[in-house]
Amino acid sequence: MDREKLEDIEIELLLQGIFRYYGFDFRNYALASLKRRIWNTIHAEGLTSISGLQEKVLHDSQCMERFLYKLSVNVTSMFRDPSFFLVFKKKVIPILRTYPFIRIWHAGCSTGEEVYSMAILLYEEGLYHRSRLYATDINEMSLRKAKAGIFPLESMQEYTQNYLLAGGKKSFSEYYTAAYQNAIFSSNIKENIIFSQHNLATDNSFNEFNIILCRNVLIYFDKVLQKRVHELFYNSLVRFGILGLGRQESIKFTPHETDYEELERSEKLYRRIH
Repeated sequence: MDREKLEDIEIELLLQGIFRYYGFDFRNYALASLKRRIWNTIHAEGLTSISGLQEKVLHDSQCMERFLYKLSVNVTSMFRDPSFFLVFKKKVIPILRTYPFIRIWHAGCSTGEEVYSMAILLYEEGLYHRSRLYATDINEMSLRKAKAGIFPLESMQEYTQNYLLAGGKKSFSEYYTAAYQNAIFSSNIKENIIFSQHNLATDNSFNEFNIILCRNVLIYFDKVLQKRVHELFYNSLVRFGILGLGRQESIKFTPHETDYEELERSEKLYRRIH
């Protein structure tokens, strides 16, 4: 048997073991990305094989948590893709002004940078006081970081630049306090955010939302899991609710393609119409 085939069997056994023991389902994640993250963990743990990693994660919950962090953290930053936030202001904010209360779901929120960006945008548009942001992720370690709202001070230069390009109206430094090489975001920006664990692969809808944002998460899933997640989002959006995806993601070729209209093609913003 060739080495690649053996590796695929080892990965299958690893993911099956994790699913049966911990309940986390990575069996429909895109294989190329999954392999890379698995090998990164193997090296970080000082191991030499996938089978060795399987043994360690099943007997050491701390190792499982570190592995989960490697598997689920995506590259993120505040006001990432500033043009998305500009378009959101122009095309979505006027719609949100008509709602008495706004519920937004950030699915796969990672360490929270995008959630805080949205909170700031809504605050500057005078809508934050009647908004509730639900930020979910599979990874408890990421959620703890997100909930703390503490980010490296060295990142603030980049985030400030993004904020300005996204049409920020104030001085970005007003939103955080600098202390010990960290930027600690103010409590009034955190007060309407609810952080909780949610697994897109296995968990169901938990509310009805006016907006669902899931940017640069679906690219890590295979077609089977993407279909499941699109079903979940469709069932979680109110009629005329808005779905925001990443630039490499789309509703094309999904079961609900005809249930949405394009609000902004370049930024993958869609409005549910059926």
